[in-house]
Amino acid sequence: MFTGIVQGVATLEKIEDRSGLRTIRLAFPPDFDHDLAIGASVATDGVCLTVTQLFDNAAEFDIMQQTLNITTLGSYAEKAQVNVERAAKDGAEIGGHPLSGHVDFVAHIAQIRETENNYVLRFSVPEQWMRYIFAKGYIAINGASLTIAEANREEHWFEVWLIPETLRMTVFGHKQVGDAVNIEIERQTQVIVDTVRHMLKETLGPLMPALEEVLARQGASAVLDKLKS
Repeated sequence: MFTGIVQGVATLEKIEDRSGLRTIRLAFPPDFDHDLAIGASVATDGVCLTVTQLFDNAAEFDIMQQTLNITTLGSYAEKAQVNVERAAKDGAEIGGHPLSGHVDFVAHIAQIRETENNYVLRFSVPEQWMRYIFAKGYIAINGASLTIAEANREEHWFEVWLIPETLRMTVFGHKQVGDAVNIEIERQTQVIVDTVRHMLKETLGPLMPALEEVLARQGASAVLDKLKS
């Protein structure tokens, strides 16, 4: 488990690609690898990876094809920088929110706005994932626990506001419009939303033929499509 509080930025020092597997070596920020052991977990841009080899202030990780397919890790080149966090220890303060390190989908930066002391990022999201994204709720972006400032379900985007300290400790200040990021939705939100949707489907299921007829007469097919989705 991780807390979503990024502990620094690491540099992708080496990439070795084999059939169905990518091995990467990360050079860590100072002291990040203190007591790090083979088999330990490190969140790398939000993806939980297992240490396979240790070096002086660096470590290697193997990434299987499925992970490469559903995250940004398959698109990185050497010298890329990534957010890193060590696995949480028992009794650790949860400054963000609990994360599994299992990425749900990739979003893209749609807009960047800078104010005097804030940095605003807008992310374009695949439509099916917007049901789990609410203003004032939590979300993990490249492993960083952030609060959603605004969410637009019709246009499929959400925004986060970043303070200078977050920009200092993460890769976000170097991102550009169009860049991809890893997203892990907040699990409690997912469970609640999916449970309610399942209950509504069970309840409304027997009534759907009659409801379809009524909505069709009223020309409300769009509403019906939303209920089915």
